[in-house]
Amino acid sequence: MEVKTVKIKNIPEGANIILGQSHFIKTVEDLYEVIVTSLPSVKFGIAFVESSGACRVRGEGNDEVLKKIALGNALEIGAGHTFLIILQDAYPINVLNAVKMVPEVCRIFCATANPVEVIVAETEQGRGILGVVDGMKPKGIEQEEDIKWRKALLRKLGYKLDYRP
Repeated sequence: MEVKTVKIKNIPEGANIILGQSHFIKTVEDLYEVIVTSLPSVKFGIAFVESSGACRVRGEGNDEVLKKIALGNALEIGAGHTFLIILQDAYPINVLNAVKMVPEVCRIFCATANPVEVIVAETEQGRGILGVVDGMKPKGIEQEEDIKWRKALLRKLGYKLDYRP
């Protein structure tokens, strides 16, 4: 067995990804439906790595550039039954629960805007994802100014209410 890392590349500025695993060819269309019904105006691309039959990387989306980027990264990762969603102008939190509720979705490896490296094992049979490196290692424990920044950001994004009079 060979273990290597594959960097997810060419993700546009401000875009987010969701990397997961599922078990059936209809995943790519089910993910498409759940995203457009959750966020009708979002731009996105999806790739799904088929692991039997023709063993193709299947793609859908409403943005051809994002779809092409998803397909290229999924092919590079090459791990069976995995999917990659690239979202533009939206956050994974807006669709993550809906994605997890798709019946064929087995797991989510990450949902992030950070740089991602995928740890892949390759055997004679094929490839599988062992895990991901999501972002950078910590630089320390948050201090008072970091707490203020975090709370201000969440309120600016509209994820928390500002209760100040």
